[in-house]
Amino acid sequence: MISDLAQWDVVRVRVRPADKDSHPAVVISRIDMCRDARVPVVNVLYGTTRRPASAPVATDVVLNGAEGLDRPTLVSCDHFHTVAKASIEGRYGRVTFERRRVLSRTIHRAFALLS
Repeated sequence: MISDLAQWDVVRVRVRPADKDSHPAVVISRIDMCRDARVPVVNVLYGTTRRPASAPVATDVVLNGAEGLDRPTLVSCDHFHTVAKASIEGRYGRVTFERRRVLSRTIHRAFALLS
């Protein structure tokens, strides 16, 4: 488990225990939830490696080397996943400030949240 886990960390995790491989995910839980040992889970946005033929849809954001990833990765903003902190296998990096704003706007749009 990552002791200094924080919101906007890009981590490696299996969202579903049956998944063959782990994938990048963006932690979206508040920092107090991330750091509280009594809270065993965090919310994440799940990512998949971007293939050349797949274009992002309106609810996807592309992350890349600026976030510590070795290839473009699509992060879906239309579904929050809950994962056990203990299942997080490592950290790639952190979402850049500019991309945090893009992710926030995309989540807002994906859930049709009103201002």
